[in-house]
Amino acid sequence: MPYLLLVLTVLFWAGNVVSARAIHVEMGPLTLAFLRWGLVLLLVLPWALPRIWRNREIIRRNWLILLVLSILSVGCFNTFIYIGLQNTTASNATLMQSAAPVIILLLSALLFKEPIKLRQWAGVVTSLIGVAILISQADLSVLLGLNFNTGDIWVATAILTWSCYSVALRWRPADLDGFTLFSFNVLVGVIALAPFALMEQGQSIEIHWSPAVISAILYMAIFPSILSYMFWNKGVAELGAARAGLFIHLMPLFGVILSVVFLGETLQLFHAAGMLLIFTGIYLATVSQTLSKLRRS
Repeated sequence: MPYLLLVLTVLFWAGNVVSARAIHVEMGPLTLAFLRWGLVLLLVLPWALPRIWRNREIIRRNWLILLVLSILSVGCFNTFIYIGLQNTTASNATLMQSAAPVIILLLSALLFKEPIKLRQWAGVVTSLIGVAILISQADLSVLLGLNFNTGDIWVATAILTWSCYSVALRWRPADLDGFTLFSFNVLVGVIALAPFALMEQGQSIEIHWSPAVISAILYMAIFPSILSYMFWNKGVAELGAARAGLFIHLMPLFGVILSVVFLGETLQLFHAAGMLLIFTGIYLATVSQTLSKLRRS
């Protein structure tokens, strides 16, 4: 059962990207992010408010790091993905996101002087080359002229934001339970997104309501947000963080399949080259180390 829950979690995350790309013409990205997390907040509020109130002293003592975590995760990460999907494909977005574990490793080394082995450095460089191929579509003139697709730049910024969030989690208050942290992140994120969504609506960016748009927002709020959170925690509790973390590498596979099936996107040679390099880099930098630790344990 935990294996199925983890697979479903990653599938839901990939579906979030594909759904956002599917309705990117019907709704502005800032409004989409606000509506998604606003609906999540309404759904969890009956359970969240009592927990937040009981933990108010912990939240008061740690308000700064909690604010940073909320802005980076709910406020920025998916919002930047949604902005990027206005101009790039869901395939590109999911493939680029797969490089996040390598970016986290790199940030940990730069900020906290955590040692990185030569094999891991090779993995970091290999993955970054794969991301560069995806962003430039394997066109050297794009790299040399820095003439990148703005959508890919936003997705890359989102990956950096999520990596910073993941690294900053080491400062989260240890006595604050996961659900309360999640709920507080959503609450602060919705408050932060509200003025930007209003500003977007003030620019006469219309919402074209349709069954597809409503279904997409409902899906985003329930499956990749609430259910994925519950499934992921259950999987980590039963299998451990190291083994569960390996399932994240399924996301680009699911993303590409869903993009081809539901959006009609076509894969090109540079997609395959970028994916191969990113996967190779991930294996060298993270997966091989994790598998080695699992075998020893």
